[in-house]
Amino acid sequence: MGTRTIRRTSVALPSLEDQPGMYLSNVASLEGGRGRVAQFHYGDAALRTLDLADTHLMDGRITGLKTQRARLEKLRVDSVEFTGCDLASLHWSDSKVSRTVFHSCKLMGSTLEDITLDNVLFENCKLDYSTLTGIRATGPVIVSQCSLRETTFAAADLSAALLDDCDLRLTEFNGGKYIGMDLRGNNLSQLRGLASLKQVTIDRAQTLQMAEALAAELDVTYGDDLDDK
Repeated sequence: MGTRTIRRTSVALPSLEDQPGMYLSNVASLEGGRGRVAQFHYGDAALRTLDLADTHLMDGRITGLKTQRARLEKLRVDSVEFTGCDLASLHWSDSKVSRTVFHSCKLMGSTLEDITLDNVLFENCKLDYSTLTGIRATGPVIVSQCSLRETTFAAADLSAALLDDCDLRLTEFNGGKYIGMDLRGNNLSQLRGLASLKQVTIDRAQTLQMAEALAAELDVTYGDDLDDK
């Protein structure tokens, strides 16, 4: 099983090539018999709607999937790779995701609620304008080179998460637990909700960025600006 490591955080990747005799069969749908789809490849589908509930996706690849509206509920996702997917108007809730990679996916404007993440990698993805509520990282999570502009994390537990080289312009943290979350390698100057980010990990050089973000959040007035008037 391969891993992806950034600094002190390592994520276990899907083991699709590591299991002897595994063959991924092409499937025409993600709705499997008895609510289970295993050892599969689902690719290049363009759907008006995707409604999926009470399903276990295991050992598979989903590539180039595009939807106009997606609603996912009570899913279990184990050892799956999502690549180049565009899930518009995504609403995903009450699910558990483990050993899973999202690579170059568009999840803009998504609503993610009560999802447990364990060994999950988001890489080069767009999650702008999304709302993530009650997201729990029970194992390592890496978010690398992703865009999170104006994304809101509410009541999340991301203590086991690392964000690296991400666009965090107007990203907001609204309550939750983030102790130990690694924010090194990002520009933090436009974060919102800094009061929620107690005991996160940053570089000393980022202290000025957080001070800039706090000043903007408090809407302070600088005396030298007054003097120039």
